[in-house]
Amino acid sequence: MMRTHTCGELRAEDIGKHVELAGWIRFSRDHGGVLFFDVADAYGTTQVVYDPEGISEGADRERLEKLFKSFGRESVISVHGVVRNRVPGTEDARNPTGQVEVMIEDSKLLNSSKPLPFEIAEQKGSLLPSEDLRLRYRYLDLRRVQMGNNLRFRHRLLSAARRALDAEGFVEIETPVLVKESPEGARSFIVPSRISPGSFYALPQSPQLYKQMLMVGGMDKYYQVARCFRDEDSRADRQPEFTQLDIEQSFVDDKDVQAVVEKILASVWRSVYGKELKTPFPRITFYDAMHRYGTDAPDTRYGLELNDVTDIVKDAKYEIFQRILGKGGRVVGVNVKAELTKATPTDESAVGRNEVDRLIEWAKSQGMGGLTWMRMTKDGLQSNIVKYFPKEVTQALEAKLGAEDGDLLLFLAGSEIAALKAGGELRRKLARDLKLTEGKDHQFVWLVGCPLFQKDSLTGQLEPFHHAFVCPTAGHIGEDEDIWAIQGMSYDLVLDGSEIGSGSVRCHDPAVQRRIFKLMGMSDEKIEREFGYFLEALGFGAPPHGGIALGVDRLVSILLGCESIREVIAFPKNKKFQSLMDGCPDTVEEARLAELQLLCLAGDEEEKNE
Repeated sequence: MMRTHTCGELRAEDIGKHVELAGWIRFSRDHGGVLFFDVADAYGTTQVVYDPEGISEGADRERLEKLFKSFGRESVISVHGVVRNRVPGTEDARNPTGQVEVMIEDSKLLNSSKPLPFEIAEQKGSLLPSEDLRLRYRYLDLRRVQMGNNLRFRHRLLSAARRALDAEGFVEIETPVLVKESPEGARSFIVPSRISPGSFYALPQSPQLYKQMLMVGGMDKYYQVARCFRDEDSRADRQPEFTQLDIEQSFVDDKDVQAVVEKILASVWRSVYGKELKTPFPRITFYDAMHRYGTDAPDTRYGLELNDVTDIVKDAKYEIFQRILGKGGRVVGVNVKAELTKATPTDESAVGRNEVDRLIEWAKSQGMGGLTWMRMTKDGLQSNIVKYFPKEVTQALEAKLGAEDGDLLLFLAGSEIAALKAGGELRRKLARDLKLTEGKDHQFVWLVGCPLFQKDSLTGQLEPFHHAFVCPTAGHIGEDEDIWAIQGMSYDLVLDGSEIGSGSVRCHDPAVQRRIFKLMGMSDEKIEREFGYFLEALGFGAPPHGGIALGVDRLVSILLGCESIREVIAFPKNKKFQSLMDGCPDTVEEARLAELQLLCLAGDEEEKNE
């Protein structure tokens, strides 16, 4: 071994020991010929010292001095020396090794470094380089303490999850990465086959069908830390490849699966925080989430709940409300309590009159049309539009929203969905501006009672709310049943206002599964071509089963307070889904395309078009 200790290991009890360290030079200082180096590795930083007066008689001082003068930032060195106390007054209390230093007796240059494109050492007040520069030199970015800590936290989280699943009798099984393409809501990456020209594999968007067939195969309890791939349009916090903790088990209902997930996360909490996580998690229906929070991924760490006041304001003479209500729209209100709205010279987060005007402009910029506001006083509600609201209406609003002196009431109007979603965006905006989540514990919540189907926002056609494999709550779908009223046995796990997991009890009856495919507009031919093998498997005694997939990248980034999942992935793509470090996606030589017969296929397609 090149080292007896790591650079984060030495303490006062090691004083007097002969040690060997190895790592990168972060800083160097020359104090009148006495050289100081901060040597860092994955575990910490230790100060090492070269003092010509302290070198033993037999040492080659000339070689050492020449060597030390050649050391540059981020050069890799090894040192042999004796641990000693630092000079009184020079200790570094912020560093676990800051009470000691190593007096160098010998050293080697293991590798030199070129000039750095950005600073690796993190200093107080220093700004990070641009994300693209960090991604271009990601291997250097990973040397930063914060990035190393992020990836180690991710490791501890997954290790704790594995331990919990092992304790529950789950078996870790790998499913294929080269699969048959199946529509799962996003485009798949396609991989051409050289052995079977003109044929293609797909990279899995999830292990969904394979894990269900594992249940048909009697595996009973499966899990996998699965790599998944989706060829989506570029989005700020998405990656074309991502990791999910994938779980499936047989002979369960929704609460059984949820209980397993809660045990996993409780294990994670004990491992990474040393605390007990409060379980079971609260449950909220899709309907309540939309009407109370304006989203199906509610952040329940703060109030600002929405209230539908349509029936109250219908008697007001306020033209904006009347115009929207005449089209079947709704009006929702939110109460921003007085303790948040009292403006003081030192309270920058208060919502005074100027801030209300800025909120109105923000709402317009978000396509909301604007905001209507009233403030509660000892004399009742006050604003420039209160004159359009009869006293019985304002009194009813006060009661409905629980208005007290100093409270600010904000109202949004539009179609039901638009008004609720706008209210959800307003909640999030207020929570950010007023810093309502600072100091709050993380909060998990289960979203349940979701519909089985929804309308495509562009075509209006029926599509699954989650995916096509969710079992209807009744276990079947009647011929004359109202399709839009059917609920699915699905459940989402939400953390701090972000969905981190989605699961369901699956269709294990092939007839019910086929019926869902038909309702989605799939022909018998298409069903057989794309899902024939899966339906065949369900026909051989598939047990009732269910599962869930937790998004590892998103979960870790939320727990660490990162703004982007790229901060918790070793080698992510940028916002345009490009790898700046190795230059992919890249072009391929024409000879390689010819070998795969892709040029021939392209030519055939051109002839057809002509």
